[in-house]
Amino acid sequence: MQFRQQALAKLQSAEELDLPVRFARPQGWLVLCVTVVVVAAASVWAVTGSVASTVGASAILTHGEGSYILQSPVAGQVTAVVAQEGARLPANSPVLKVRTADGDAVVRTVAAGRITALAATIGQIIQTGANVAAVEKVAHVADPLYATVYVPAENAASIPANASVDLTVSSVPTQTYGVLRGHVKSVDRSAQSAQQIAAFLGDSQLGEQFTKKGRPVAVLVKLDKEKGTKSGLKWSSQDGPPFALTSMTMASASIRLADQRPLDWLLP
Repeated sequence: MQFRQQALAKLQSAEELDLPVRFARPQGWLVLCVTVVVVAAASVWAVTGSVASTVGASAILTHGEGSYILQSPVAGQVTAVVAQEGARLPANSPVLKVRTADGDAVVRTVAAGRITALAATIGQIIQTGANVAAVEKVAHVADPLYATVYVPAENAASIPANASVDLTVSSVPTQTYGVLRGHVKSVDRSAQSAQQIAAFLGDSQLGEQFTKKGRPVAVLVKLDKEKGTKSGLKWSSQDGPPFALTSMTMASASIRLADQRPLDWLLP
């Protein structure tokens, strides 16, 4: 009841029209100014600024043309292994000798390259079409190394031409020598199966490994050159590792995607 009487008394009192009106305290104006500046700066950044993003994926060091799996054109018993692992051979070079029902035969390389694996041994019985060797397609010692990165298919379309790539090489201590530098040379727009990857790398296990999370897209990365390093390649450290890199070395890649404006995130 007391509060009601006070309210009625206030309504009946004369309006204080002669008193100045205070719109805001100085502290309020300061907060308002700061808010306006922050909103304006955020708007300008959303339109003119950019945000960098990356995609990570598994990679392997290879030569540009990859490898192939050498298969025996005949069935029989292996009587001699002519080639050795690591040997660089021209096309049509003998790899195995096989005794067949029709006489002795020779299994030869299809294209020039380096023998990276031999799957046949003396005395072994092989069938027609059996995998007997993996041959990397490299004809000359000076043929450059590349990195093949197997990127998830959903990220492939967002990779720009000549995008910068950082490679963490499994055989190189990152804390000591840093990462290997490179740039995207080409992006295969079609996803690859385990069989296609195995045919390119000459290793069926790698085909299964790179497709565990689905069919990826192959991105070919050209490694940056640097004359002052032992490897002849550019690293994030000044010198890089004191040894040369070899093909079929595993790595992990971080590819820089095209920069995006924050405003693009809000647009459909």
